[in-house]
Amino acid sequence: MSLFKVFRLAAPVNAMNRPQRHASSKLLMVALLSALAACGTTSKDEELRNSPEKLYAQAKEDLAAGSYEPAIKALEKVEGRAAGTLLAQQATLDLAYAQWRTSERVMAIATLDRFIKLHPSSPAMDYALYLKGLINFNDNMGFLSSFSRQNITERDQQASRDAFQTFGQLVEQYPESRYASDGRARMDYIVNALAEYEVHVARYYYRRSAFVAAANRAQLAVRDYQRAPATEEALFIMAASYEQLGLQTLRDDAERVLKANFPQTRYFKDGVRLPDRAWWQFW
Repeated sequence: MSLFKVFRLAAPVNAMNRPQRHASSKLLMVALLSALAACGTTSKDEELRNSPEKLYAQAKEDLAAGSYEPAIKALEKVEGRAAGTLLAQQATLDLAYAQWRTSERVMAIATLDRFIKLHPSSPAMDYALYLKGLINFNDNMGFLSSFSRQNITERDQQASRDAFQTFGQLVEQYPESRYASDGRARMDYIVNALAEYEVHVARYYYRRSAFVAAANRAQLAVRDYQRAPATEEALFIMAASYEQLGLQTLRDDAERVLKANFPQTRYFKDGVRLPDRAWWQFW
């Protein structure tokens, strides 16, 4: 068979296949365009889902539901993606709160310290100080609640002192803040708690006949917390300890101060009080 005949025979076949190939090309083009469109839509949807605003909204929902772990992850992303904005500042504060609620006190304080250092003029600085004080305040209250299960000589009141200092900064720098009033009340509470703590230790020593240690600890309470209610018992423990030590002059001085400041004191009649209640339940 000649080449011409072969071509003539093959030509109709090619002619018949051309429309099919054209249709297949169209379908392929449509499929590619659809895929590209789908990718574009997916990309936009993904971008929207991962926008700082969307992430923050989801984090707030998690916080409200008590789901702190996923909230922390989302807030950390918001901090990075919205850096330099008020949204990022708010995310940092919410992050500290969530860390605190997951018992990560050290991390929460570190987050707040970072916020305070980086944003000294932030409109939310008063809240940052209040939250930092609150974290230390509540940490110490939880710490005090376990007091009876531990050796009293191992107690560290640094959390209370840190809280007092932070609330003091809040009250001094932002006296009109919505958080200032509560900060002042907590400062008063802390002063009384620290004074009562010192008296508790003095009482502990007195009952174990460690009269020098009892007198010294009671004197510390009187010196540092003069206006606290616990100073009444502190003065009596001082007088009683000096009596046991045979230091009559010091005893008379302590009694004179006690009677001058608490003329109706019951301690001369009742003596050192018994632990009939948890020692911190005085407020």
